[in-house]
Amino acid sequence: MLRTVIRFFLTIIGFICGFELFRVAVSSPIIATGFPFLLPSGIWFSALGGTIFGLIFYFITPTVADSFSKFATWSDGKLKTIPTRDIVLGVCGLLIALLIGVLLNFPLGRIPWVGPYLSPLVTLLLAYLGVTFILNRKDEFSFLTNHFMKRSVMHVGRRAGSGKVLDTSVIIDGRILDISKTGFLEGEILVPGFILEELRHIADSPDLLKRNRGRRGLDILNKMQKELDIKISIINKDYDEIVEVDSKLVKLAQDDGYAILTNDFNLNKVCELQGVSVLNINELANAVKPVVLPGEEMQAHIIKDGKEIGQGVAYLDDGTMIVVEGGRRFIGDTIEVLVTSVLQTAAGRMIFAKPKLAYTEKITT
Repeated sequence: MLRTVIRFFLTIIGFICGFELFRVAVSSPIIATGFPFLLPSGIWFSALGGTIFGLIFYFITPTVADSFSKFATWSDGKLKTIPTRDIVLGVCGLLIALLIGVLLNFPLGRIPWVGPYLSPLVTLLLAYLGVTFILNRKDEFSFLTNHFMKRSVMHVGRRAGSGKVLDTSVIIDGRILDISKTGFLEGEILVPGFILEELRHIADSPDLLKRNRGRRGLDILNKMQKELDIKISIINKDYDEIVEVDSKLVKLAQDDGYAILTNDFNLNKVCELQGVSVLNINELANAVKPVVLPGEEMQAHIIKDGKEIGQGVAYLDDGTMIVVEGGRRFIGDTIEVLVTSVLQTAAGRMIFAKPKLAYTEKITT
């Protein structure tokens, strides 16, 4: 809509410029005599000029607007790499130098012949020297920026920690409800509208498993709104040009400085690459799990075959997988096992073990 309005007004401006230019060309004898042919007179000729210029402005406006937008984006990206303190001090040095240059313009302007040319050169030189002088001694001018920087850091901290956005997987997982009840989460919890829409689609799926997962996610959100003291808000901001929900989530977090709460390993990696703050529920679960060390004994109920020949697989109550070498023959039984190694990643934890009975028999023989 804004692009259309700008295009309309620039077309009107082009028409006015063309109209006035052609009118002046007809009425000015100096311009008219420069043409090898006689310029026609009348309002229609000026209107023709306005129409031509209006059409030119109409067709070039999108290109000019896109170029300006790209230049603005590039400039903003470059400026983001410059510390705020350097920008503040640089502007202060520039203003002081320009003020000195204006005061020197009065005596320099009175110098015959070179005065009018010397004044702007001295002003430019002073501007460069002023900015360079301030930036080279920025540590000595910390008293000018300390207060500003403290307020800026506090504002950024509040902005980055002011809200945490939930993705679909962490809502369906359900552990976010228990974590929120403990009071470890600070700030507002946010649920984007496109995440709710995805949950609704999952809840309406013809697949029974997906349908149950979607309904579980909606139930979890309902409990969070009713049982928690933390404020839970719905964000209606959407990105129609982006198709994938995870990409929309990352874009939202980038634009508004939110942190993403997830247990999706791939989304976790994407957020790290994009510089988005991410809180992984699986990493939290791994951090608070009791440490299992090689050599420790534990009980395992073997329930199925492993990927390799002879392996059996068991699970702890929290879902941690135990791979038992030689455990295939104990399927359906609960046996004592010895932990041999532990593999821990952001995607979860796996425990490798051997049956204690077989291990004891080997030692005995």
